[in-house]
Amino acid sequence: LFVGDLDKVVNLLLSLSGRLARVENALSGLGPHLALREKQRLLAAQLEDAKELREHVGRREEAVGAMVARYLPPEQLQDYRHFVKMKSALTAEQRELEEKIKLGQEQLRCLRESLGQAPTGH
Repeated sequence: LFVGDLDKVVNLLLSLSGRLARVENALSGLGPHLALREKQRLLAAQLEDAKELREHVGRREEAVGAMVARYLPPEQLQDYRHFVKMKSALTAEQRELEEKIKLGQEQLRCLRESLGQAPTGH
């Protein structure tokens, strides 16, 4: 049950971090821009909320893990813990790669526009 919640929180954290990084990147190139500053402030607040949510899910994960430990033999418990750990790590890695692809596509689009080429559908 909590593995799905953990994935959602990890995805939320990664999404907000990526969005915040893109806004901050845009701000560094544009100088002071009121709408982007407000978006930056909102994303930073949402990121802090998501971190608190992750802590809550982490505490719940520990409680569920302790309960599961009472019912599984040591080898299965070790497999369970490994599964939870790897699923989270792989989800985070997937999201990070997706963010890098988006950033690369955005940079490529900007480069094409600066060279006067029409953007492609990618």
